[in-house]
Amino acid sequence: MKSHEAIQGALKQSSPKQVAADLGISLSLIYKWAQPQDALGSGSRNPLDRIATMYDSTGDTGIIQWLCHHAGGYFVRNPDRSAEPPEHVMPATNEMVSQFATLLTSISQAADDNAITEEEAETIRHAWNELKSFAEEFVTCCEEGDFDPIRRANARSQSSPATS
Repeated sequence: MKSHEAIQGALKQSSPKQVAADLGISLSLIYKWAQPQDALGSGSRNPLDRIATMYDSTGDTGIIQWLCHHAGGYFVRNPDRSAEPPEHVMPATNEMVSQFATLLTSISQAADDNAITEEEAETIRHAWNELKSFAEEFVTCCEEGDFDPIRRANARSQSSPATS
């Protein structure tokens, strides 16, 4: 789906006039955002294209994660595909169990004194986000029968310093 198509879909769910008023911009700009950009100059570089460019420029998913959180969700990167032969399911399963154990350890350590500090909550959130990402990647690999992306992710995480 192209960005202008996503905007068209959103405008079907709402009033373009209200969106323009909420954003403090002209109605014509809203409509230009919903048109493809072409060589003739119709359409206008819309906010989705700008966010994509910002991501491409920085490589940082923070903005995307913020948008997903704002919409009540969570950003999970699709696994990389490779030409290498697939790995077996057991190492990936063991890694998921290990990450779940890390999450449970974080929770039990934080709750030990019947109070959870902001720092402890951040540690729990980090462990939970890591588990969610890995589980999504695991399910995708199950669907596709290719566990090599998980093997590579494990190798990267084991070679980088751990954070708590």
